[in-house]
Amino acid sequence: MTRFDVNASILFTDLPLLERPAAVKAAGFDGVEFWWPFAEAVPSDRDADAFVGAVRDAGVRLVGLNFADDIATGGRGLVSRPADSARFRDNVDAAVGIAGRLGCTALNALYGNRVDGLDPAEQDELAAENLAFAARAAAGIGATVLVEALNAYESPSYPLVSAEAAVEVIDRVGEPNVAFLCDLYHLARMGEDLDAVIAGYAGRIGHVQIADAPGRGRPGTGGLDFPHLLKVLDGHGYDGWIGLEYKDAEPDFGWVRELDRPA
Repeated sequence: MTRFDVNASILFTDLPLLERPAAVKAAGFDGVEFWWPFAEAVPSDRDADAFVGAVRDAGVRLVGLNFADDIATGGRGLVSRPADSARFRDNVDAAVGIAGRLGCTALNALYGNRVDGLDPAEQDELAAENLAFAARAAAGIGATVLVEALNAYESPSYPLVSAEAAVEVIDRVGEPNVAFLCDLYHLARMGEDLDAVIAGYAGRIGHVQIADAPGRGRPGTGGLDFPHLLKVLDGHGYDGWIGLEYKDAEPDFGWVRELDRPA
């Protein structure tokens, strides 16, 4: 049975942060995921406790959590950026700590944009070191670190814009608990054959996220065949959560009910 969770950093954003887990539960979902929800890489104990309490009180599971990033200001992660490396490493214990308290086993480490004037090989070497550092910390709570491919239209300075590029990074890191975050929206925007990606990397996928393409709206608003794609995922043995990471000003999950109806 397909298990959907809601990314409450892109959906229900009209609500205060601490009210979103309850809204996810009220909408009929048992799982929630977030981009890094704090302004600081290391939040105060009070803020961390309040976040953990909101998730627990809502009765939902924290399925996924991003390490600290700078999405709000146009960045795409910290791990490959020398000026942000210390901030990333300072964040690792905080993110792993929150994840451990909530039973979250998927931690997304966005790779980071290229830095003008800096040798890409230097960034790639730093990224491998930082991802290994994060993976070793995550292993202590039985968690996996995820590496995600984005799309070049929205993230032109982000170097991982294909499934192959993301998996190459995972192989370079060499830690057993680093896996591919297969975001079907981003891959579709880049023209990838989604059936082939799923078939080719099924054993490397640690989490799946979806949005319709090209507009990043809810399934049914674009050109992707989600009933088919979900069957392909199932056929290749993926039994994890599928994160709903799409834009919808007034969240409507009627499409989920449609999927459950007999053909």
